Amino acid sequence: MLPAYVEEREGGYWIGGTRVSLDSIVYRFLEGLSPENIADCFPVLTLEQVYGAITYYLHHSAAIDTYLRDHDADYTTFRHRLRTQYPRPSKRLDALLHLPEALQA
Repeated sequence: MLPAYVEEREGGYWIGGTRVSLDSIVYRFLEGLSPENIADCFPVLTLEQVYGAITYYLHHSAAIDTYLRDHDADYTTFRHRLRTQYPRPSKRLDALLHLPEALQA
């Protein structure tokens, strides 16, 4: 029996038996990282799981690309709503995120 490299659960795609999202693997793959480098980013995954996830993506790329686009739009809407509801924490977070840039200037 072949292992399930990718599972659909909780409205998303996950590396089988883990809490690592397929999104995480796909985005790194599309950025040009090798499977070995991706595996280094996720010590909980084996190289076999990374290759399996990439193979799954390549075989289902149209559906996964649509899923990623939809979830990116959902995330943008969600983030905008949070920023509107909680402006002070959002400003503090922005300041923390951009602190390294401010120190370099």
